[in-house]
Amino acid sequence: MSYVQSIPPHDIEAHLAEHDNKSILRFITCGSVDDGKSTLIGRLLYDAKLVFEDQLANLGRVGSPGAANGKEIDLALLLDGLEAEREQGITIDVAYRYFATSKRKFIVADTPGHEEYTRNMVTGASTADLAIILIDSRQGILQQTRRHSYIASLLGIRHVVLAVNKIDLVDYQQQVYEEIVADYMAFAKELGFASIRPIPISARDGDNVISASTNTPWYRGAALLEYLETVELEPTDQAKPFRFPVQMVMRPNADFRGYAGQISCGRISVGDPVVVAKTGQRTSVKAIVTYDGELATAGEGEAVTLVLSDEVDASRGNMLVAPGARPFVADQFQAHVIWFDANPMMPGRSYILRTETDSVSATVTTLKHQVNINSFIREAAKSLQMNEVGVCNISTQAPIAFDAYKDNRATGNFIIVDRVTNATVGAGLIDFPLRRADNVHWHALEVNKSARSAMKNQLPAVLWFTGLSGSGKSTIANELDRILHAQGKHTYLLDGDNVRHGLNRDLGFTEEDRVENIRRVAEVAKLMADAGLIVLVSFISPFRDERRMARELMEEGEFIEIFVDTPLGECARRDPKGLYEKALAGQIANFTGVSSPYEAPENPELHIRTVGHEPTDLALAIEEFLDRRMEDK
Repeated sequence: MSYVQSIPPHDIEAHLAEHDNKSILRFITCGSVDDGKSTLIGRLLYDAKLVFEDQLANLGRVGSPGAANGKEIDLALLLDGLEAEREQGITIDVAYRYFATSKRKFIVADTPGHEEYTRNMVTGASTADLAIILIDSRQGILQQTRRHSYIASLLGIRHVVLAVNKIDLVDYQQQVYEEIVADYMAFAKELGFASIRPIPISARDGDNVISASTNTPWYRGAALLEYLETVELEPTDQAKPFRFPVQMVMRPNADFRGYAGQISCGRISVGDPVVVAKTGQRTSVKAIVTYDGELATAGEGEAVTLVLSDEVDASRGNMLVAPGARPFVADQFQAHVIWFDANPMMPGRSYILRTETDSVSATVTTLKHQVNINSFIREAAKSLQMNEVGVCNISTQAPIAFDAYKDNRATGNFIIVDRVTNATVGAGLIDFPLRRADNVHWHALEVNKSARSAMKNQLPAVLWFTGLSGSGKSTIANELDRILHAQGKHTYLLDGDNVRHGLNRDLGFTEEDRVENIRRVAEVAKLMADAGLIVLVSFISPFRDERRMARELMEEGEFIEIFVDTPLGECARRDPKGLYEKALAGQIANFTGVSSPYEAPENPELHIRTVGHEPTDLALAIEEFLDRRMEDK
């Protein structure tokens, strides 16, 4: 099979102009493992004469371990460029390829099929207009097929090609093809795709890839490339309101101040009014500057620098927007979250949330439900596991500017980053702001923390005792509380066991409940510190993330982490309740230090080793630390 493109005109400038005016189709290939995604794109490029000779020569040198016989070229290697991909015969990372025919330009993202690389599929799908979902004719619809289809729908892809691949391995049977198509149509009817075009193909042999195959006379539709060239897409909606996320403030000299970024949607012209999203400041566009000179107008996708008529407070993380259609600005919203990390997402844990231009601390306040990929049923859940999708309420430390994802893919998405590893652990699509984000505000108080602490003649503090069960936290904290009280200090002791009798009586000892346990206690400790008290918090608090979250709630220098360091064996020897013996016998689940991890502090303000020391002596050492802190102030 071959594909001959129209001969370019002799006028090279006219040819280039014609090429620039072609429409662009961005599409992805996705599906389950070994469905032939990379082979399909390789076949399409090869048969359409879009592969350079040196690329083919390189494939010959690399070899073709995945080919059907020793003489064939493994076309998947055109996409699988990583050494690990070629060794294992799988796709690991997203591979992007650009090509063009006489009718259209294309950007294709070949995405992995393995479940553990779902994050890479999300990356490729985030900018795509169309998805080619491959299904192995011998396997039918698999769980990963369903997952990728659901994620494609969630990410706003409106058009699907259902490529029923390896049709040659089932002897080109029409019945097999029609049964797969019927099953997929029944499954996908709830996904809201604008179009689904099924095509029987053999990526290895080229059947129905660039031209109709004689092996499938019962199929009378277009071949894959023909359909990709002619599928009608929704036009770029220039009527969408103007959105310009500020990437950088340009100040090359004292006479120039410009705001650099890329227009995410809409158009802007010199003289048009704009508003700074977060502050509401109004101004107008004085000039639109690019590397090649100034423009009178600019539209979606163009990278420009806007010079404004007035001095305004706009920096990275803010947006310049149309006055009549402003985005939401809120610190609480609902979103669909796709979780990537092997460690589960847990409500109450603090993460970093990053939008196109903003970065802010955030917490999942509520996991409303998890979405079952197979049935789309909403299921109750306390956490999201790797590759699961859930609907969450999210609270950010500061307001961010955003649109609903369905209205604007660029300004309605975000990623979630782990605070310790800096790894991207999730991605989110914003549904809408929460009403309480507008209704709940901080109330200015006449009597503040400084006034209350001055009256008590002390510095407010949160002394956070952390360590294994039986390490001596409560004993030392109680002794310190007695010493401070005798000195006339105003204190309060929050003990883990006592709090679970009231405030946290509804919580168990799962990892999710432990996170919520610490979140609640941290919020209470913050309120007590605001009252000018010295708060002693005695909790195992095994996870660094939660202790970091508690620290960030307090003012600088107010949180004092005290690591009560006692060896596990000594804790078990001291244990009056026999809990360690039961835990080691498997009678108690999720017991810290035995069946649940304890993450020791890395840089605590005080590191106390209890073996060989009396609790009173250790409490006095902490009291001396507080005295020095008071003197330094």
